Amino acid sequence: MIRVPSLIHAGEFQSLKIQDMTFVAYRNQDPPLKNEVFFEEHAVIFVLEGEKKFVSPTQTIHVRKGHIVFIRRGYYLMQETIDTNYRSLVFFFNEKLLKEFVGQHLELFENVPLNHENSSALLVFEITESLNKFTDSIFPYFHHETKYLNHFLRLKLQELLLHILEIDGSGHFKSILFRLYKGEKVDLEYLMNSYYLKPLSLEELSRLSGRSLSAFKRDFQDNFHTSPALWIKNKRLEYAYLQLEKTNKNVSEISMEIGYESVSHFIKAFKEKFGKTPGGGDRK
Repeated sequence: MIRVPSLIHAGEFQSLKIQDMTFVAYRNQDPPLKNEVFFEEHAVIFVLEGEKKFVSPTQTIHVRKGHIVFIRRGYYLMQETIDTNYRSLVFFFNEKLLKEFVGQHLELFENVPLNHENSSALLVFEITESLNKFTDSIFPYFHHETKYLNHFLRLKLQELLLHILEIDGSGHFKSILFRLYKGEKVDLEYLMNSYYLKPLSLEELSRLSGRSLSAFKRDFQDNFHTSPALWIKNKRLEYAYLQLEKTNKNVSEISMEIGYESVSHFIKAFKEKFGKTPGGGDRK
């Protein structure tokens, strides 16, 4: 699994930062054909060449040259390169900067519903002529040294968001930005049931929920009457039990799938919860 933007490597990408936050990255060599990616920030991918497939829990889409893809923060996607000539320009949107943008342009967000029915992980747009010119205007900054770089990139961030709002005919993108600005919190039951098998820290889960770590722990206790760590452990073991009952996976495969590096530790935890070893045996 690859976390982006934190695991963007100089050997694979050129990148530009607003202060210490990655804003835009350009892949300058052939990417791996297939990998799982976790998006730590909201992202917009400009497909410059080639074709790629994105698979989320709810949809599969094919994108090609001329497409823009918006991906929400917190989503796991399996991405597969269809064309080895694939090139992309990827913009990452830090939440603080997004809130600043909405706050500066509140007149654009009048009458935006907070409960927009769209729950898609991916939004796909066609690149317009003005967006083509925008991408062309970005490349010189990869080679141009200036003490005003942060200021230029902040303006480019605003310009990009305005361009996307202009082509957002459905209003989904606008709704997402406004919900972020209003500090909407994610439903904890939905969040935890979506991510309990994923290798995320409590800090990452709290951030995805729209809460501080302390507020996340407090709300979690109020909702589930237990700690997040214990809930995740029990949920994973229940999942393992079902996998043993319903599939042909072996103990080693299942223990790895639910995050146990040691099979013996998994067997011990399983027996403590269910009173028998994963391979069988009566309760005692």
